[in-house]
Amino acid sequence: MRAVDLIRKKRDGGELTSEELAFLIQSYTSDKIPDYQISAFLMAVFFRGMTDHEMAVMTEEMRRSGVVIDLSSIPGRKVDKHSTGGVGDKTSLVLAPAVAAAGVTVPMISGRGLAHTGGTLDKLESIPGFNVRLSPQRFKEMLAAIGVSLIGQTEDLVPADRKLYALRDVTATVESYTLIAASIMSKKLAEGIDGLVLDVKTGSGAFMRLQEDAERLAQAMVGIGKSCGKRVVALITDMNQPLGEYVGNSLEVIECLEVLKGRGPGDLVALCEELSAYCLFLGEGASSLEGARQLYRKTIASGEALAKFREIIQAHGGDPSVVEDYRKLPKARNQESLPSAASGFIQSMETQKIGIAMCVLGAGRERVDSVIDPAVGMRMHKRIGDPVERGEPLCTLFYNDEGRLREARRLLLESFSFSTTRPKPPALVKKIIQ
Repeated sequence: MRAVDLIRKKRDGGELTSEELAFLIQSYTSDKIPDYQISAFLMAVFFRGMTDHEMAVMTEEMRRSGVVIDLSSIPGRKVDKHSTGGVGDKTSLVLAPAVAAAGVTVPMISGRGLAHTGGTLDKLESIPGFNVRLSPQRFKEMLAAIGVSLIGQTEDLVPADRKLYALRDVTATVESYTLIAASIMSKKLAEGIDGLVLDVKTGSGAFMRLQEDAERLAQAMVGIGKSCGKRVVALITDMNQPLGEYVGNSLEVIECLEVLKGRGPGDLVALCEELSAYCLFLGEGASSLEGARQLYRKTIASGEALAKFREIIQAHGGDPSVVEDYRKLPKARNQESLPSAASGFIQSMETQKIGIAMCVLGAGRERVDSVIDPAVGMRMHKRIGDPVERGEPLCTLFYNDEGRLREARRLLLESFSFSTTRPKPPALVKKIIQ
């Protein structure tokens, strides 16, 4: 077989066979096919899509490209949560310790920032010393010891997805629902879970801007999971504005610590509770969803979830004193408010553009080898439906590089639209698919 022939076949709308897909994935993983050819293949998939059969085969080939973790020696059900990505989306940092503190094991293989969205690993690495590059064996040991671990794809774990994930980020092929489904489910099926909760974002800051596209992606992933004998549920959630108040790696860590201390903004608190409840329910930590919600609240109120996060930091080699002393986290040297250009009500936000502004500021990647500044970011002062006066701050920017500030400000000013009548804020959870 030749890669160029398969690229042409997919470009022209053909369906690749199992053998052809296996050839592409295995050859790329072993460096026998260069990035530029797989980039062309990804773009062909972006425009032509994949059949259910192609998507299932690609997922399985990616899963089998490296080590498949066996967690059968660890008692109880193992449950993970995955989000399709958004701006200010930080729920993993609350959910993982809270669910583990309630007695359900949480093996979490997370990703880095992708396109305009933030990444769980980047947030965790803003904690001094926190190591997400653990071997599968160390991952299993940590799960057995403390019931939770958050790592990235290692050289041994789903290497095909690790390579494709980075390439999609810089080839404008992130939004393909087939590529997203295969990427997410290959990791999840490789980590030894029994259940999976999917947070599928929709709106102006999501890869699936239209709700029907988000539902199609959710149904694809739920179908893949169920066909493999896993308990899977998907929540379609809003990304028409950033989640929570803060965007930026160390800033989001602080916000999550506040939620674990029983504080934090209402939308973030509510979504963390709902996602955690579904994890606890699928993991049989509670016999009903309402019982799971009550159990989650108990771990927060008692301080058990916060203690578990401190334990996670310690186990991953980080400095657990950041839980009490936020000054030990990276902090930007400068800050500046962004004044509103109009009076009225916040009608809408172009949330993707807000995410791009944060990348420009240094909080995300513009290239595979871009270095993230963990200190920079922003605090949102206004939400959709809030009243605002001309000149009143819409947000505060935290920055280190003056040269990046002007472009970030321009993008942010273009991101807000205003109206003279108060719009209805978007619903946080739009639909459940299971």
